[in-house]
Amino acid sequence: MTEKTITRADIVDKLVSEVGLTRQDSSDYLERVLEMVCEELVADNSVKLARFGNFVVRRKNARVGRNPKTGKEAPITARRVVTFKPSPLMRRRVEAALASKEK
Repeated sequence: MTEKTITRADIVDKLVSEVGLTRQDSSDYLERVLEMVCEELVADNSVKLARFGNFVVRRKNARVGRNPKTGKEAPITARRVVTFKPSPLMRRRVEAALASKEK
């Protein structure tokens, strides 16, 4: 299975070709949407995009971890992480697309 990473430029190109926006407007809109999502996550708010999924900030407690190479214990500090949970609709679409590729 070949992996393709979608970049900002790819999204901008799609907006230009499918929506008809200029390249600059497409880039500006995409950048602003991503900024808005980041601002909300920094403020500890969840971001719910209907029919796409939820971005949620989770707090992880400090714990003791282990270096897998040496086996030596190391402290892991408390931190916040962003998790993504796809919507049921997105999950079904991806599963259906993957199933049709396997045939």
